[in-house]
Amino acid sequence: MNPLQSSLLPPSTQSSTHLRVATYNIHKGVRGMGPTKRLEIHNLSLAVEAFDADIVCLQEVRHFHRSEAKRFSRTDYGPMCWPQQPQADFLAPEGYEVAYRTNATTKDGEHGNALLSRWPMGDIGHHDVSDHRFEQRGFLHVPVFWRGVEIHVIVVHLGLIHASRVRQAEQLAALVIKELPPDALVVVAGDFNDWNEKLDQVLHTAKLKRAGLPKAPNTPTFPSRIPVLALDRVYTRGLTCQSVMVPRGGAWARMSDHLPLVVELDIDDV
Repeated sequence: MNPLQSSLLPPSTQSSTHLRVATYNIHKGVRGMGPTKRLEIHNLSLAVEAFDADIVCLQEVRHFHRSEAKRFSRTDYGPMCWPQQPQADFLAPEGYEVAYRTNATTKDGEHGNALLSRWPMGDIGHHDVSDHRFEQRGFLHVPVFWRGVEIHVIVVHLGLIHASRVRQAEQLAALVIKELPPDALVVVAGDFNDWNEKLDQVLHTAKLKRAGLPKAPNTPTFPSRIPVLALDRVYTRGLTCQSVMVPRGGAWARMSDHLPLVVELDIDDV
C-alpha cells in the first residue's frame, strides 16, 4: 500500500459522485541545495497516486534538465534515479492522460504546468502570460470530459511581483469571459503566489469563486513545514466546493516547499 494513502486523504473517487481536484507545486521534483540536494520525484509519484483525484494540476514540472539528470543516477531503479521520462509522464498514475506545456526555458532545460486526468481530454491550449523578462509564465488550458460533462480546466502559476500577478489574473479573467462559452463549467487551479490576498476580486469579474468551506475559506499551503499562506488555490465557475483537504506531516513537508490542496466539487443545481 502507498504509505501516503492514509486517513489524511479522502476516500477513493472510484465510486464518488464528487469531482476531486488536486493542485500541487512540486518544486521541480528536487529539494535542498548543494551537497544536501535530494531527488523527491519518486516520493511525489506516490503522493500523486495517493490523491486518487479525477484531475491533478501540477506546477514547476520539469520537461527535462541536463545538469540535474547528470547529477543524479541514471539507473533504471531506485530513489536516486533521474527519470528518463518527462516528469509529467513519470508522475501520471496508470490510465491517466497527460497534458504538459513549457512555461520557462533555461540553459539546461524546461519546466511548466501539467494536467493529469483520469478522464478524457480535449485539445491542449497554452497562453503565454509572461509579464517581464525575469519571469516566464503561462496558462495550461484543457477541456476534461468528466462523466460525459465538459469542464474547462486551467492550470496556472502566477508571478512573484504583485503588479504582474494582477495583470496575469486580469488575463485569466479575460480568457474565461471571452474564449469560453458563458455556461461552461470552469476549474482554475495552481500556485497564485497571492500572499497579500488581492486576486479574488479580480477573478470574480469572470464569476470565478475560490473553492473553500464557510468556516475555512482560505487554506494555508505554504511553506510546507509551517503553512501560513494560502498560495495554492482552486477557483470554480458552475461548481460548488464540498470538501477541502491539505495533507500534513513530515513526508509531505519534505517533498516540496508547498503542500498540495485537494478539493471535492459538485456541479451547481440549475
